[in-house]
Amino acid sequence: MGSMDAEGKKHHPQSGLDYLRELLKDWHGSAMAETMNMRLIAVDDGSATFEAFPSPKYYNPQMRLHGGYAATLIDSATGCAVQTKLPAGIGYGTIELKVNYVGKIDASVKRLICTGTVIHAGRTMLTADAKLTDDNGKLYAHGSGTFLVYPKK
Repeated sequence: MGSMDAEGKKHHPQSGLDYLRELLKDWHGSAMAETMNMRLIAVDDGSATFEAFPSPKYYNPQMRLHGGYAATLIDSATGCAVQTKLPAGIGYGTIELKVNYVGKIDASVKRLICTGTVIHAGRTMLTADAKLTDDNGKLYAHGSGTFLVYPKK
């Protein structure tokens, strides 16, 4: 799926979409994904979907899911949606993230689904939106991200 250079950096010889499709076949998420108990479950041109299983260890003092958990899911879904639009050898980074929290996430929520969709794919900047819901489609948060495109070194 990729090779390591002399500095230990992984390079992906295929497009972002092809890379993520390969990742779906053999999921080995990042340390962040493992820590947060989340994984990529679907990817298509311009979209990416994650699922996550929050637990009390991610709760704030009010016994509700910490907002950073939702923000990380939204950043991941929008970022991977953006990645599907990029050719081989091109990277990206989040330069802005906006999250709107519209519902409390407590112990009754066992599984979250976050789908990101590219809204604008420019030459140097892309934007994407995401919705964070439960299995019944109840909306808990939505957000948007702006991403800067750069050549991988």
